[in-house]
Amino acid sequence: MQFNQNHTDTLAALQELIEVVAKLRSPDGGCPWDLQQTPQTLIPYVIEEAYEVVDAIKSGEKDAIAEELGDLLLQVVLQAQIASEYGQFSLQEVAEGISQKLIRRHPHVFGDVSVQSVDEVRQNWEQIKAAEKGEPSSESQKLSAKLSRYGRTLPPLMAAMKISQKAAAVGFEWENIDGVWDKFHEELGEFQQALAQETPERQQAELGDLLFAILQLARWHNLDPSAALQGTNQRFVQRLEKMEAVVDRPLSDYSLDELETLWQQAKAQLAKEQ
Repeated sequence: MQFNQNHTDTLAALQELIEVVAKLRSPDGGCPWDLQQTPQTLIPYVIEEAYEVVDAIKSGEKDAIAEELGDLLLQVVLQAQIASEYGQFSLQEVAEGISQKLIRRHPHVFGDVSVQSVDEVRQNWEQIKAAEKGEPSSESQKLSAKLSRYGRTLPPLMAAMKISQKAAAVGFEWENIDGVWDKFHEELGEFQQALAQETPERQQAELGDLLFAILQLARWHNLDPSAALQGTNQRFVQRLEKMEAVVDRPLSDYSLDELETLWQQAKAQLAKEQ
């Protein structure tokens, strides 16, 4: 494979990052915080950085995207560095592994397979993936195994939507929206009863069932619950910002009625600005 100057510079920059991380992890003059980290303690940072990349991409600000991708890349390099210290795997093995996987799963690019549509690409990908894992093809694989994987690997809201979509696709579905609303009201009642009479464990279980029922309503109406909740979070913060812009003391010094008045004023002001 031929490398131009840009490739050479990129490899040099990656090598510098690898060396910086190795120095941070060095018992001889390294950083105490970095030396304390394990793959497990870094999990929250991996998740946080991934979400910050998404937020930067949505903003469209190229500098922010580049910075956040760098922070996410750091987590990859740091995980590989720690693994290499324990003789598990290296960053080279990580890179080689994903390159080989991409080549295997794109025989229409790197081999002699012909495809006519994106659907064929997806089908080939799933069949190759199943073969790699020693599993039957996606058509014959047990649904429960696929859904279990979603529950382990995706954020809860996304996992719940995936699980319900796949279950509905094989017929595990209500006949009409009335059935979904009945399920919602059933779960709401059970949650209220649990709050009044049950243990915290049962209360949490019923809360999960209620949230799952709400997600079914979202699915039936083609709504994205993650985007909906993110929008609510943003609106809440925006209204607080408007409130804080017009007060002369901390919000905690105001009565509940005063806060409600300020909240409604902020809500109306934001509505006019949209």
